[in-house]
Amino acid sequence: MDLLTAPVIAVAIPAVIFAGISKGGFGSGVAFASSSILAIMLDPGTALGLMLPLLMLIDVASLPAYWRKWDWGAAKVLLIGSIPGTLLGALFYAWTDPDTVRLLIGLVALLFVAWQMVVKLGLIRLGGTSFGPGVGLTLGVVLGFTSFVSHAGGPAASVYLLGQKLRKTTFQATTVLVFWAVNLSKSGIYAGMGIFTLDTLKLAALLMPFALLGTWLGVKAHHMVPERWFFAFAYVALSLTGAKLVWDALT
Repeated sequence: MDLLTAPVIAVAIPAVIFAGISKGGFGSGVAFASSSILAIMLDPGTALGLMLPLLMLIDVASLPAYWRKWDWGAAKVLLIGSIPGTLLGALFYAWTDPDTVRLLIGLVALLFVAWQMVVKLGLIRLGGTSFGPGVGLTLGVVLGFTSFVSHAGGPAASVYLLGQKLRKTTFQATTVLVFWAVNLSKSGIYAGMGIFTLDTLKLAALLMPFALLGTWLGVKAHHMVPERWFFAFAYVALSLTGAKLVWDALT
């Protein structure tokens, strides 16, 4: 499929801006909505290969705003766990087919929205208990796996970091650091598995200014925009794209 077409670019631009806003200002928990949106019209592997260089650019652009404001102890636990999780994700991707990857991305999106609804209703309370290193390592494995196969490691990271009772900016800085490192480690495996192609890299280069624009907007919005507005939109987008991906995979 030719990626340098008007329909693909028209969908990719807002998706990339959204990823920048999410990762730059509101934690990376819902940034994977961009990959979900792209996976509706592209092969899942193509969508993943397109988004990773842009997510890495967003990580680098976000780092200066949060430099050394992170909690290194919490980040280290997640990063250690992410190593086997990333390897498991690579094995899963290598052994499965595009429809299975599409189904997994869709299910992760729907389960994430369901999880958030349960938390909002107070059925599960996060932040009330400080999770130990064992829980952090387990969530790090989940982070690495879901990040590799769907760029959706944010929810696992958020569950652990919320349990550490971090301040808003410390929480954001820690997610930026963690996913900068995880995405950097994924990039070498993506390249070795042929997930990057010349077409995805060309389109990613075209979209880089929009990724930077989204990151800038996210950093500004971090201090100005109520989180509930942003996340309300994100949850609707994730519900729609998740349902569509599951339908496409099963039919």
